[in-house]
Amino acid sequence: MNDINRLDGRSGLTWARPVAWAGAVALVLLPLAAMQFAPNSGVNWTASDFVFAALVIGGVGLAFEVAVRISTNWSYRAGAAVGLAAGFLLVWSNAAVGYIGDDNSYNMIFFAIVALALLGAIIARFRARGMAIVMVATGIAHAIAGGIGYPQDPVTGPFTLVFTAMWLTSAWLFHQASRQGATR
Repeated sequence: MNDINRLDGRSGLTWARPVAWAGAVALVLLPLAAMQFAPNSGVNWTASDFVFAALVIGGVGLAFEVAVRISTNWSYRAGAAVGLAAGFLLVWSNAAVGYIGDDNSYNMIFFAIVALALLGAIIARFRARGMAIVMVATGIAHAIAGGIGYPQDPVTGPFTLVFTAMWLTSAWLFHQASRQGATR
């Protein structure tokens, strides 16, 4: 295994992990700074908001660490990064304001889409070929859910296209990884 392809602290990229985790901590603490130094910013987080942010951001960080450790293939890693970004942005936006309007029970479907991606990844045992299939299925599910919800909130149309494109980009990257011989 070529160490130059590693991102786990044993290569020339030893700076990446601490910088990424410091960025995650800064991202969680940014609203606290806004509340302290810009009280008119409209940011008013509770302790539960900070816990939620830490869990979601930390969970994405840990999931990416796992992806980096199980494959040295850069297409696999990029596929994981794009898929995790899509999942993170979907959970974050849905929790903050709702995907289909605020307080709409239909929004629970979009949490289920993230659960589909996670469950599918586990069933695929995180193998590149299986991950490509899971990401295609997730993209299709998102497109269908967004299309059905579109009449309720037409603003979601462009968001549905972006999220679907992210899921499908992740699928393409995992497909590339499987073609390059990455089993994981």
